[in-house]
Formats: sequence, C-alpha cells, structure tokens
Amino acid sequence: MDLAPPRGTQDLLPDRADAMLGLYEAAHSTAHLYGFRYVETPTFEHTELFSRTSGDTSDVVTKEMYTFQDKGGRSLTLRPESSASVVRAYITHAQELPNPFKGYYVGSEFRHGRPQAGRLREFRQFGVEVIGVEGAAADVEVVALGERYVRERGLREYVLHLNSIGDGNCRPAYRERLVDYLEPYRDRLDEDCRIRLSKNPLRVFDCKVDGGKDFVIAAPTIADHLCEPCGIHLGEVRAGLDEEGIAYLLDPRLVRGLDYYTRSVFEWVSSALPSEQSSTMNAGGRYDGLAEALGGPPTPGVGFAMGLDRVLLALEAEGATLPPARGPRCFVVAIGGEAETAGRSLVADLRGEGVAAAASYEQRPLKAQLRMADRAGAAFVAILGEQEIADGTVTLKQLSDGSQRSVPTADLVSWLNRTDGWAD
Repeated sequence: MDLAPPRGTQDLLPDRADAMLGLYEAAHSTAHLYGFRYVETPTFEHTELFSRTSGDTSDVVTKEMYTFQDKGGRSLTLRPESSASVVRAYITHAQELPNPFKGYYVGSEFRHGRPQAGRLREFRQFGVEVIGVEGAAADVEVVALGERYVRERGLREYVLHLNSIGDGNCRPAYRERLVDYLEPYRDRLDEDCRIRLSKNPLRVFDCKVDGGKDFVIAAPTIADHLCEPCGIHLGEVRAGLDEEGIAYLLDPRLVRGLDYYTRSVFEWVSSALPSEQSSTMNAGGRYDGLAEALGGPPTPGVGFAMGLDRVLLALEAEGATLPPARGPRCFVVAIGGEAETAGRSLVADLRGEGVAAAASYEQRPLKAQLRMADRAGAAFVAILGEQEIADGTVTLKQLSDGSQRSVPTADLVSWLNRTDGWAD
C-alpha cells in the first residue's frame, strides 16, 4: 500500500501545521475586527451550482472540477471555490440573515490541476463576502481587510492590482471590439484561447500560453470603454483606497477566470513566489450577477478568496516571522515513583491555571523524557525528583538556551507566564 497522500495534496504536521493554524486564527480575528460573521458551506455541492456560475469556458469547469456521482446517481462536485456556495446559502436563508450580509470562511477547496509549489489540488482559503451592497464602500472595505491581513502577517514584497471589467451595459460593445481586433490573430492562439475568443474573449488576457504575446498586450482594454456608472464606481473605489492609504497598480488587463464578476476586480501578486502561475496570493472582485445566475433576485456582492498555502510560502520566501509553534508551555519530567504521582498532580494544576502542560505517559529515564519534551516542542521542562519534592520546588529549564533554575512549586505558574525571560 502506498502511504503517501494523493498527488497534489499534503500532510500538515508540526511545526508547519502550527504555522497554518496561526494563519487560520489571524483570519478569524481580522474578519471579526471588520464585523464579518463566520459561515461554513458543504464540502461538496450539486455540480450545477458551479457549472452555472463559473462559466463553461472557465478552467474550473473545463479542467479542474472534482465531479462524481453519488449512490443516487446525482452529480456532485467538491467545491472549487466558495463564493457560489455562500451566495446560494444567502439566497436560501435571506429572510433570516442581516442585510447587508457580511460573511467569511476558512477551509479547503479542491481543483484538479498540475501540482506545483503553491498550486495544490486541495488548498486552503480565507475568503470574505459582502452581499447586498452596490456601492464602492463595500469594495474598499474588502480590499482594506485583505491588505491588513497580509501586512500584519509581515509580508512586504507584493503589489495590489486593480481594474474594472465593466458590466452588462458596457462590456458587450467592448467585447465586440476586442473580438474584431483578435480575430485576425486567431491562428496564432492556442486551442483554449480560440474557444475563449468565441465565448469569453476577455479571458484571452489571462491565458497562460497567449496572454503575454505582443498582439494580446497591444489589444484594446476595457478601461477606455467603461460606461459612466462603471467609471464612477471605479473612481470611488480608487478614492476610497487612497483615503485608506492603500497603494495599488491600475492594471487594465486584469480579468477574472469566473464569469460572474462585474466592475471592480483585484488581486495581490507576490514577487517573492517563484512561479508566475502561483504568485497571486489573493484575488477577488464584485460579482453582481452571481445571485441571478443561481435563480435568485438581483443581489450585488463583492469578496475575495486568499490562498493560505501561498501566504505561508510567501512568508517563508521573504524570511518573515512565521506563526509560532504550538508545543506545550511546560513538559513535566518526573524521576522516581513518588515523583510520578506528584508530576501528574502538577500537570493537572498547570492545566487548571490555563498553562498548556504535558508529561510522559510511562516511566522513562531523565534523558529520554528531555528528548520527548524537545520533540513535543515544549518551551520549558519542570523536573521533579526526590530532592525537589522535599524542597517544594521544581528545576525549571528553558529549552531554547538550556538555562535552568530552582523555582518554588507555588510560583511555577507565574514563572511560566513571565515574558521577561529569567530577569529577576
């Protein structure tokens, strides 16, 4: 039996799992700071939810969905993204939810693609959605939340890209002009882009094969073809970002791979990540057409989805401080039969005071228990032997530098909670 995880997936084990847990917790705290409420949607949905909303030319639908039939013959798909699921849930429960609705999620998504660093088949995302607000203030808040998250994690080597892709009023005319321009170059496009040219020509700009070709770069962009409302909306988003002090690059060739986006789109691109295909850490935009695509009433929305695996890779690439390991604060080392009983009591007392504590389940030599403490990621060991029990003390050892001192057992919690090291 092959015990390796399936291709494109990975085990997260300490200390890397601790770092990812830190990113999860930061996502919860940042979202709560901005007034967002946590939501969970099913790991798998009816396939139609994604095929109707993502568009039949998107890579998600044509190449990347994990789709299967259940025992009842129903077609189900592991969620490749969560915006459609959140909006579906909102439409279903709109009468019970506040308006506007501000929700966020943290969880796994699934897409079948060629695995590489930062591009897994099971990947972790932190996403936020504001549903029910048409004005630019919602776009600005979503961007500000995402910017705050990456900045407070310690990332610096990234650029926020911003664009507007218009709406149903101005995009059709621009689409015709773009097709007229690209049609003479059809034979120079790969098969995927020829299909996109017929069904969704804006997506030629983000084609991995043809997007960087000279004639594509020279193509007209929608920036010069926005209708007045879309132009005003983009101006308001830019003004709001300026007011927030958030720098951005206006990128007229930025589009989205999913069909439900309208008006503002944005993404954070890291220069620290080595692969151009995996350098986008966070992407999002406005999706005012998504609710209608699901059969609901017209309902504006805006959000982002941040790839936490890529955020972790970017932190490592920049040499930023990673979220700390989560080993026990104190590992109690008991030497001798009498000390074992006292050690179990001490572990219980520490946990009762809110101090993370652990100990060996079995009697082992001192060196073996110290190795256990080190592998457990403990910050300190509290050694109990006959002398310590007689004196009412423990020998407290800091594993980071090996320094140690005798501490009264009654003062152990205060010593473990100190933030000034061994200073008296």
